[in-house]
Amino acid sequence: MKKTLLLFFILCSLFTKAQKVESIYVNLYTDSLKKGTFNYINIDGKLSNGNYLPLDSTHLIFKSSAGKFSGNSLWIDRDIVADKVDIKVSLRNNPTIIKEFTIYVKKQPDPELKTIEEVMKKSNSKKGRK
Repeated sequence: MKKTLLLFFILCSLFTKAQKVESIYVNLYTDSLKKGTFNYINIDGKLSNGNYLPLDSTHLIFKSSAGKFSGNSLWIDRDIVADKVDIKVSLRNNPTIIKEFTIYVKKQPDPELKTIEEVMKKSNSKKGRK
């Protein structure tokens, strides 16, 4: 009985087809890269059954014209002078599936964050005007 079940499962596994990634898509969380930080590059794979799967560096090979990748995150140095970074992503198990794109580097500095005291002071001054 055990041998029959084992044979059955082996035969079933031969007929099941693993889903393969047919294409990859870039799904960025931002419109520009920030200097002096890691910028996450989100890549989704479209499977042969039509579903999407988030992919990471175990599935992908990342290359860029500037910065350094750590997993899916691209480090952009504070001293970068380039206006944009060209990125090339390919699938590890099928290098013919490639996505190339350009992301611009943020030029404007981030606004200064207010302290809790500054926020509370402004909030309290608004309450007094009512």
